[in-house]
Amino acid sequence: MNHMPDLTVYRGTGAWTRRQVLTAGGAVAVTLLAGCRPAEPSPAPAPTTPPVSLPTPTPAAEARPLEIAPDLRRKLAQMVLVGFRGTVIEADNPIVADIRDRGIGGVVLFSYDVALQSPVRNVESPAQVAALDAALAELAADPLMIAVDQEGGKVARFNETHGFPPTVSAQALGEQNDPDATYAAAAQLAETLKAAGVRHNFAPVVDVNTNPDNPVIAAYERSFSADPEKVTAHAAAFIEAHHAHGVLCTLKHFPGHGSSRDDSHRGFVDVSATWSPVELEPYAALMDAGLADSVMTAHVFNRAWDATDPATLAPGAIQGLLRDELGYDGVVISDDMQMDAIADNYGFAEAVVGTVAAGVDVVVVGNNLAYEPDVAARIIDLLAAAVADGRLSEARIDESYRRIMALKAKWAGQG
Repeated sequence: MNHMPDLTVYRGTGAWTRRQVLTAGGAVAVTLLAGCRPAEPSPAPAPTTPPVSLPTPTPAAEARPLEIAPDLRRKLAQMVLVGFRGTVIEADNPIVADIRDRGIGGVVLFSYDVALQSPVRNVESPAQVAALDAALAELAADPLMIAVDQEGGKVARFNETHGFPPTVSAQALGEQNDPDATYAAAAQLAETLKAAGVRHNFAPVVDVNTNPDNPVIAAYERSFSADPEKVTAHAAAFIEAHHAHGVLCTLKHFPGHGSSRDDSHRGFVDVSATWSPVELEPYAALMDAGLADSVMTAHVFNRAWDATDPATLAPGAIQGLLRDELGYDGVVISDDMQMDAIADNYGFAEAVVGTVAAGVDVVVVGNNLAYEPDVAARIIDLLAAAVADGRLSEARIDESYRRIMALKAKWAGQG
C-alpha cells in the first residue's frame, strides 16, 4: 500500500523450502544483529489491558442460506481493515458503527485524501492523531489494529508537514549500510507511532531492488538494497526497533515487487519474466528469526504461482509458496483492494471472496482511492454469503480468526 499522492497451485520448477532459500543466497544470520543493537531502555510496565485470550473453538450453528451464526459474523468482521474519513470521531461517522457494532478488526490512517485530492484525511498534528486513535480504540470490544504506512522518507503518513519528526527512506539507510543507524531511525518512527496510538506499522518494505527503474519501489526509495542480505539486515534492525517500542510490523510486498516494471496502483503487473527466487530470501530469513509479525501480499502476477490471478488472489502464492514452502503460519494481509491491479480486473465481490479463499487473513480496503462509507459492511456481508453458500468454509474463517487474535495478543503483550 502506498497511494502516491500521500507521498492454481504453485508450479515453480522446484519447491523452495525456507532452508533452501537461505542457503541459495547465503542470507545474513539476522539473529546475530541483536549483538550490535544499541542498549535498549528498561522494559516497559506490563500492559493494564490483559492480552487477548483465544476462545476454545466450538461447533458453529448450521447455516441456512445467506444466514450465519452471530459469532461467525464477528469473526468475519475481525478480518476487515478499512480506511475512513475524519480527524475527529463524530457519532455519525460510519467508522463508529463499523467498530462498535460490527466489530471490524482494524483501520488504516492516511494523511492525504486521494479521492477528494485534499491534504486533510486523518492527520493534522501529533496531539490530534493521539486523540483520534484513543477515541477509535475506545469503541472496540476487541483490540483494534490501528495501522499506518510509516516506511520513512517519501512514504510517511506522519511527516514534518503535520509537526512530526523528519524520517529517512529505506534507500538512504541501505546506502549508509549501518544497521545501528537503521535501528535508530526506526526507533524514532516507532516512538512516533506509539505516542500517536498506532501499534502496527505496514512496514518495512523487504522488496529486493532488482529493477532500479521500478516505478513504485525504486522511484520512491522504498527498498533498502538490490542485495537481499542487506535488505534482510536492515529490515531486521527496523523490526527490532519497533518491537522494543511496542509496535508490530508487516513485511511487504510478498512474493516480491522489486523486479516489476509497472505500478500495481495503476493496473495489472506481470513479473513472470523478471521475478527471481532471491526476492524470497528476506522473508525466509526474517521468519527464521521470529521477526515476521505479518506479511502483506503484492498485487503482482507470476505464471509460476497462478495461471490467471495476482498473488493476492493466488492460492499458489499464499498457501503454496508462503505457507507450505516457507512454513509461515502468521497473519497474511492484503494490499489495498481498491488498487487498479484488482479494481480494474475483478468485481468487488469476486476479489473479496477470492482473496480469502486464496489464504489472506485480513482484507484491506484503504477507502481512499475511492470512498465508500459502507464498504466494511459490504465486505462482511460478502464473506458471510460465501460461507452460507459454501464458497468459503467455517474452518477457513476459523484459521484466519485464530491467527488474527494471536497477533493481537502479541501486540497487547508488547506493552
